[in-house]
Amino acid sequence: MKAGTLSTFVARVDAAEFGICRTLNALSGRQPTRRLFQLVSRLGDGVIWYALMLALLLVRGRAALRPALVMALMGVLGVVLYKLLKRTFVRERPFITHSGISLQAAPLDRYSFPSGHTLHAVAFTWQAVAHYPELAWVLVPFTTLVAASRVVLGLHYPTDVLVGAAIGGALAQLGLTLG
Repeated sequence: MKAGTLSTFVARVDAAEFGICRTLNALSGRQPTRRLFQLVSRLGDGVIWYALMLALLLVRGRAALRPALVMALMGVLGVVLYKLLKRTFVRERPFITHSGISLQAAPLDRYSFPSGHTLHAVAFTWQAVAHYPELAWVLVPFTTLVAASRVVLGLHYPTDVLVGAAIGGALAQLGLTLG
């Protein structure tokens, strides 16, 4: 796809998703909701996943070493992938493109596609739950909140989140073949 054609396509998708973004972003108008999603998003920056890997090692010992290392490896691969895709698609974040979307948390970079937070949340959760199913009750809802937070806070479009989740799932499956 040529650069002009790609940017035209991205602009059309942005416009189609604007209504969903505006509706979900309006939830951030209430302080308790905004603070919850800001906290979840901040934890999704990576700290929760590092803590999870460390906790698995502390609680499960040597048995958790391989899963934790594979999770870390998939995390690094995820960063490489999403940065490459962001440079390729250069999709501006919703709050930049649409004045009707208010920014409620500082972005980590300029572009939105795909959601790295969602990618990593899905990848780490999927792998952790595959090895330790008892963690699903806390990790699955948390991952869902991370994904939702990205749209609610004005940082991503729904398709950014969906594609991030799909890539995260694919990375998780790749990781499971290794560990």
